[in-house]
Amino acid sequence: MISLGALRARARARATTVTLPAGLTRHLGLLTVLLLIGLFAALKSSAFLTGANLLNVSQQVAVTAVLAAGLTLLMTAGGIDFSLGSIAAVTAGIVARLIASGTGEWTAVLAGLAVGAAIGFGNGAAVTVFGVAPFVVTLATSTVLGGVALLIIDGQSVSIGDHLVGLGFGEVLGLVPATVVVAALVCLGAWLIMRWTAFGRNAFAIGGNENAARLAGIPVARTKLLLYTLGGLLAGLGGVMLVARLGAASPGTGGLQLELTVVAAVVIGGTALTGGSGTVAGTVLGVVLLGVVANALNLLQVDAHYQDVAVGGVLLVAAITNHLRGRISLKGFS
Repeated sequence: MISLGALRARARARATTVTLPAGLTRHLGLLTVLLLIGLFAALKSSAFLTGANLLNVSQQVAVTAVLAAGLTLLMTAGGIDFSLGSIAAVTAGIVARLIASGTGEWTAVLAGLAVGAAIGFGNGAAVTVFGVAPFVVTLATSTVLGGVALLIIDGQSVSIGDHLVGLGFGEVLGLVPATVVVAALVCLGAWLIMRWTAFGRNAFAIGGNENAARLAGIPVARTKLLLYTLGGLLAGLGGVMLVARLGAASPGTGGLQLELTVVAAVVIGGTALTGGSGTVAGTVLGVVLLGVVANALNLLQVDAHYQDVAVGGVLLVAAITNHLRGRISLKGFS
């Protein structure tokens, strides 16, 4: 027979136990850091929590979110792409140059997207067909494309005039910026792929154990090739969004800084560098966290060089945390 004291103890335990959703629990640490940084920024600057500033942050992170969504899919399959920012720069240059020469804006956009997808396909082919390490392939591509982007615009700013204004400055329902809506739709699409499609499950399986996935009949090479192509396509879309937002393609559009920020956001969001795990929700939180940090430092008038130090520091901490978390998980199953 159970004593009255034991029954009371059970009742107290039930009353004080709070069960959090699995997704929230997984990213609770990241959410906490984001809230603490936001609170610190709000205390230090009265401009941080204003509607105009929050809207500005959302627009600034939209392009990063689009590129990071594609990279999350790729990294779950054990891949990596350090050329996404340079693909965006090339795409922005092509779109701006075509529009400036009289080509219709949407024809120029489609051409830019096609180039982005083609570059991604090339990266994927080098990895899957020729067996070159993804790090080497995409780093080399990034270097080449950095020069190509400058050649396309001849090292000068190329204006698109009032073209693509709807994408760059338009609003949906008179409230949400069009670029933010595009980013949200892309992230939603990436989440649906990862959560509900065989293609997404194949990516996880390949990242978890590529040899086992191949033995199970999963088309490893084709899946990776499609993931690199999709990443290039989304990087191209990011380039279109950049040129629409800035109204021009310039030497500082996209490039190395953007791709490093994208990789940092994905890693901070919990996607394993070795593949096999990752979530779009975590990536979005990583993107927002980096955006908030950059915005807070700007409001506090911190030198831009220290912002790079902050991003690098956050990335290093995230990489170490992911590594330690992986070791702890492995010990739990041993």
